[in-house]
Amino acid sequence: MRFRHIGKLAVATSATVVVGLTAGCGNGGDDTGSGRHVLLVSIDGMHEADLAAYIAAHSDSTLAKLASGGLRYTNAMTPTPSDSFPGLLAQVTGGTPKTTGVYYDASWDRTLLPAGTTNCAGAKAGADVELTEVLDRDPHKIDGGAGLSDLPDGIGALTGDPTSVLAPAKLPVDPKTCKPITPGDYLRVNTIFGVAHKAGLRTAWSDKHPAYTILNGPGGNTIDDLFTPEIDSAADGTADGTTWTKDNDLTQRYDTYKVDAIVNEIDSKDHSGAKDVGVPAIFGMNFQSVSTAQKLPKSGGKAGGYAADGLTPGPVLSSALAFVDSQIGRIVAELDAKGLTGSTTIIVSAKHGQGPMKPDTLTRIDADKIIDDIDKEWGATHSGNPELVAHGADDDGITLWLSDRSPEASGFVKDRLLARNGDGTDIAGSPKPFHASGIDTIYAGADAAAYFGTQPGDSRVPDIYAIEQPGTVYTGGKSKIAEHGGGTPEDRHVPLIIAGAGTAHAQVADEVATTRIAPTVLTRLGLNPQDLQAVAAEHTATLPKS
Repeated sequence: MRFRHIGKLAVATSATVVVGLTAGCGNGGDDTGSGRHVLLVSIDGMHEADLAAYIAAHSDSTLAKLASGGLRYTNAMTPTPSDSFPGLLAQVTGGTPKTTGVYYDASWDRTLLPAGTTNCAGAKAGADVELTEVLDRDPHKIDGGAGLSDLPDGIGALTGDPTSVLAPAKLPVDPKTCKPITPGDYLRVNTIFGVAHKAGLRTAWSDKHPAYTILNGPGGNTIDDLFTPEIDSAADGTADGTTWTKDNDLTQRYDTYKVDAIVNEIDSKDHSGAKDVGVPAIFGMNFQSVSTAQKLPKSGGKAGGYAADGLTPGPVLSSALAFVDSQIGRIVAELDAKGLTGSTTIIVSAKHGQGPMKPDTLTRIDADKIIDDIDKEWGATHSGNPELVAHGADDDGITLWLSDRSPEASGFVKDRLLARNGDGTDIAGSPKPFHASGIDTIYAGADAAAYFGTQPGDSRVPDIYAIEQPGTVYTGGKSKIAEHGGGTPEDRHVPLIIAGAGTAHAQVADEVATTRIAPTVLTRLGLNPQDLQAVAAEHTATLPKS
């Protein structure tokens, strides 16, 4: 099957189109039963500061017109850890990790059995839960190894159910059934897709890994059209090829495939453009281009990230922001062309931000050495348990699950981190005083559970959550200058715009959580937000209108 390509920069009419969206014009285009549609877009890595600077410099841009014509929330905050899965799940469940049970895209569950377990009787509990490209049958292929038909440019396509792309032997095992547990069943609560699907409405989503089948929620497939080209595959499909994330031009090309899918869906087709299925009630996608541009030191010989002021985008990031704006313009133009402007709500936000923004605050730290130090010193006095760290996530914060959950163990790790790996020195060559562990605040043991709002005995809550000093990036190399997954404002303060479907203009300065997107989506569709289990559990309100 093939995409119907429409061209990259079809945005000449975007100014008129956005006026139509915000004014609530159009014929409605009743394809869902309710006649209403919500398009949810995540610009991964984007900050509210990026949006403010971009629309100030580009008053005729699509983003500027959406912001000026709709509701703009200038103090929207993601949950912590501010990683892709907690960030997106907040938007589609209305819940934080304490309720969703998902603290990171790669985490640990103390009740599940390791992947590949076939004899569950007496098997030791405790398993890595990888919700990344690791699950793919072949992570080098954009189709995850499904062996499917070709897309334009010779790129392998994803059609059908992405669950089939996941290798069962790589999934953790449920001890109750002794069978692999799917990403959807790993999620503890339902999603907006599940509620809409149950109401008989069509749903669709496009994202970066087949593991995003987690968005179905428990119990089976609730997303009618899930398109998940593998972002960490090689652009040429080989084991040694350049991945889509290592060159921003490639990332933009990759993101275009997902925009093509959205345009096809607006045209009442499935994501491939092959079948007539009707316009989804809920659909959307994530953009990777801004995130890649923030991370890469250079791409195509040009500088990534920000200028010295920490706000002005460098040449690669400038290109990425313009690309995303143009592609959202494509989507808006197609909505207008199909008469859907009056019935479609557009929500633009981000799963997470990214930091640091100021180049001179960057301090790279090899977290593997920190974890090795913890295990070595613990093992010196606890010979029966030499490896204390069962699992770690350390992009720009440190999140650890320990094999020993005692207060002694969590206190030991906290002391090691605060003692700067025991040597009391700062990092050599750092332009500022800087702890060797890069930590600002540590929550350990019961304090970590309290920070997340759950009980210490929860099988998934981290034993250690350490918020980084601003500027910290945990890496043993020099291939990236920014990361996400921590708890600083640079990671959490993201844009949030609601436009279209008759939305009145207002700017809201009060702090709002991105969890409030989920009940707002259902309200826009005429559905009951209380049907979301996380909304009921956390009493998540809809977003304010002023």
